[in-house]
Amino acid sequence: MGMTEALLQTNLKRLQLPYFADHHSALMAQAGRESWSHGRLLEHLVDGEVARRDAALIERRLKAARLPGIKTLDGFDWSWPKRINRAQLQQVFRLDFLPQHGNLILLGGVGVGKTHLAIALAHTACLKGRTALFTSAVDIVNTLAAAQATGGIKREMARLLKPSLLVVDELGYLPIDKFGADALFQVISQRYERGSTIITTNRAFKNWPEIFNNDSTLTSALLDRLLHHAESIVIEGRSYRMRDQSDS
Repeated sequence: MGMTEALLQTNLKRLQLPYFADHHSALMAQAGRESWSHGRLLEHLVDGEVARRDAALIERRLKAARLPGIKTLDGFDWSWPKRINRAQLQQVFRLDFLPQHGNLILLGGVGVGKTHLAIALAHTACLKGRTALFTSAVDIVNTLAAAQATGGIKREMARLLKPSLLVVDELGYLPIDKFGADALFQVISQRYERGSTIITTNRAFKNWPEIFNNDSTLTSALLDRLLHHAESIVIEGRSYRMRDQSDS
């Protein structure tokens, strides 16, 4: 490597242009063979750098989202649920509700695919340039309780309020005490018209007071905020995870 090439590599790294540094030699050689103009060579280098940065941003967003795996709409088994509005769900995956800070409730029994769809929506949001965070209702309560004990509840609340899309999985699967009910109310209330929230639950809205420590007033206020700009999708059917037992 000559002195000029070594200096070029150093400067490209200082400018944080790794695609240029890694590919300029090969592209220059190709440009010579195919008689590219200087403009075409520069276009290839810039396009490659933009693509690299876009891929890195997506990777960071997916890491920050803490998805428990990668799920997609294409991987959803439409034949399993007894009832599901496919057209409505496909429309939701356009993510038109995110700019309006709208919410989505996926309602159905255990194992009908609610979590799969919620993960897939968060994954799609990350691919389309939005920030997301996946967590469960119980994890929110436990994390906020631990943060309160150590004086870090403001920081933890900020983490839950920051993403464009927050997925709250499995609301209603386990009982929540008064602190938990208040904590979830604060998260949903403070995200109102600031960000979008997806909730998966196996409980009809009329039974939500049972989730929130039998506090009908708090539940009513929470539903008022949550459902103001919201769409609900009901999925009915048997648990997909029990299909092997049921077929045997």
